[in-house]
Parts: sequence; structure tokens; C-alpha cells
Amino acid sequence: MSAQPGVTVKRILLPAGGAVLATGLLATGLSGTAQADGDVANDPMARNTSQAVSVASFWLASNGAALRQATQYTWDSKEVRKVVSKGGYSPDGRPGTTAPTGESKSGGSAQNVNLPKTIGKVFFVDGSGKFRWCSGTAIQSNYRNLVSTAGHCVYDTDSNSPTMDNWVFVPGYYQGKAPWGIYVGKQAFTHYDFDTYEDYDRDYAFVTVYNGITSNGVKRVTPREYAGFTGPKRSWGGRHYILLSKDAGRLGDNVGGQGFAWNQATGKTVRAFGYPSAPHPDGNKPYSGVTPKHCYGKTTAKAVGAPWLKIEEHIGLKCAVTPGYDGGPWLMNYNNGKRLGYVNGTTSTFADQDGNDRIDYITSPYFDGETASVYNAAKNVWSGKIVGPRGELYK
Repeated sequence: MSAQPGVTVKRILLPAGGAVLATGLLATGLSGTAQADGDVANDPMARNTSQAVSVASFWLASNGAALRQATQYTWDSKEVRKVVSKGGYSPDGRPGTTAPTGESKSGGSAQNVNLPKTIGKVFFVDGSGKFRWCSGTAIQSNYRNLVSTAGHCVYDTDSNSPTMDNWVFVPGYYQGKAPWGIYVGKQAFTHYDFDTYEDYDRDYAFVTVYNGITSNGVKRVTPREYAGFTGPKRSWGGRHYILLSKDAGRLGDNVGGQGFAWNQATGKTVRAFGYPSAPHPDGNKPYSGVTPKHCYGKTTAKAVGAPWLKIEEHIGLKCAVTPGYDGGPWLMNYNNGKRLGYVNGTTSTFADQDGNDRIDYITSPYFDGETASVYNAAKNVWSGKIVGPRGELYK
């Protein structure tokens, strides 16, 4: 079998046994959905406005009931172990940055941490049909329509599906409310090695989203109007109601977008944000997942390995949060007044370094030139809107 142009045939060791498998075309040839170009793989989510309407209706129905039912997406707590330091790694090029967009005024004194408007939750349905969420952030892009999160919050490694179903981003999410709207995922960009081999050294993703949708009230309609309406609707007591929707505009226009940084030296101070919710391995549950939390510290100078996930080159941060935080950004050079910085990592795994059954450490893939390639492919892709001028959802 010969490789298609632009697709590199790579080899991996199977986890059980010593056979070597050449699988360079799996992402394109077998799944029928993913496309790859060098280090970059992309998978469609809501392929068109009709599918996007269906996804939006799923989460908006019954006043956001599905949003409130969702639980954090994570692995079994027995998988939380101690990570090990390995030899250092070398950046694959010069350090680079992309500046953030938007500016938010400070909401408190300099002693307090002002949470960025860009962070929120990504919601989806996993391979077992459960409503789930991770953390994420809006990140700068040419069309102001891009979300940064973890690869395992986009690609279901358990069911080996191309992407999670009904994927949306809700910035500023709080108890079923979406203050800046719901943004339906259009296209997911991941590293080829994560999409194909589930390589957690590349556990990051960038997702383009359609314009946001906000609720604009409920209206009682005739049976004929109800039958022809394309958005969320409900009948009650013989009466018919539709949920009016409004185009919320582009994600970055509403909340701004964090910058992006790659090939940076470790040992730098970052602020990590996310929505922790799961209990520690000892059963203690200090977080509700309702409000975002933050950690502050310097990243590890050596590569961090997690053998059970074949991780060899992560960076680490001392941080006693729990799953639900995964997918959240690590922001370098965070400006507390502007609430903006540079995404230089994303929470991937959790560790118990002192062996007391409490998470005290989180890790992120190291963002290098290959990460920049994935980001650059995603930041130039347009998405569009799904709400019409009269509040109807396009089909």
C-alpha cells in the first residue's frame, strides 16, 4: 500500500506483543471521515447548518436540561498515578507567539485573579451515550471562531469514534445558563498521531465553531407554525410553543480570544483555568464543577512521563484540581487587567505525586512547532452562522 500525497506512513508498537504495524492511512482510508496533511488531521463535526441546527436544538431543548444533566468526562480514578520525570526535550524551532484579541476590563482589585471571559465548558455525547463536558477556551483566529481544548475532549479514545457527538462550546457556562450563547462545533483539528494512534503526547485540539445561538424567548404558535418550525419546540396541554433564537455573533467578538505560544522554555509561570468536578481518588470531592478555578505556578523543566498512557514529553504543574479541569488552558504572560494571555498548554492528565490518593499535579503536552501546525491549519477556516434573520434556525 502506498501513501497518499501529504500523508506520512508512521509506525507504532502495539501495546500487547512486539509486532509493528504500519497504519499511516488509517485516518483517511478506513474511517472515511478524517483527513490528514502531514502532522495535521481534521474531522468534520456538524458538517452543515442542518446538522448544526440539530445539535443546537439538542442542548437548548427544555431550557437547557441536557446541559444540566452532563457530567465531567474522565477516566477511572484508579488511573490517577504518579508521573515520572524523564530526560529533557528540545524545541523543534524558534519560540513563537500569536497575540490575543479582545480586552476585558478588570472586575476586581489587583490582588484577585480576574477570570478570563474566554473560558467555558465543551459539551458532547460520548461513545456510551452519556452527556459529558470538559473545559476549554476561545483562542485567537482569523475568523474569531476557534476553541482550544484537549484532544480526548474531541476524539473518543474509548469507542474509537472520529469525534464526540453533539459537540458545543459554552463560554462562561453557569448552572445551565449560557451568557454569551452556545457555539456548535464545525470542524476538529488534532495532531495526526492523536487522531490515529491516541498518542497523549499530542493531546490537544482546536475546533472551529459556528456563530453562537442565544435564546430570545418562547412563543405560542399554531399547529401549522409548530410543524414547520426548525428549532427547539414543545407541546404542552394541547398548546404549541417554539423557542425563538438569536444569532449571538462570532465567539471571538463576544469574549475575545487568548493568544497562542509554542516552543517556549519551561520553568515559566502560567495560570491554568478550568472546571474541576470529579472526586479525588480517596473519594473527597472539593469541587462542584459549577464555577471555574485556577492554579498558578511554574511549569516543570523536564519532560513528564505517564507510562500507562505512553506519555513521554508532557510538562507539569503543581495543582490540586480534579477531572473536569481537562481541556482548560495554561496561560503564559497572563494580564490580570485585560484577562488575556497566551495558551501554552492544555490540561491533559492528573497525577498523585505524594501517594496520598489526592491529585496534586496536572500535565500538558509540550506545545512545539507541530502544535503550531495544527493551530495554524485551524485558525484560517471559516464557519458561518445558523440562525436566520427572523430567529429561525437554518436547515
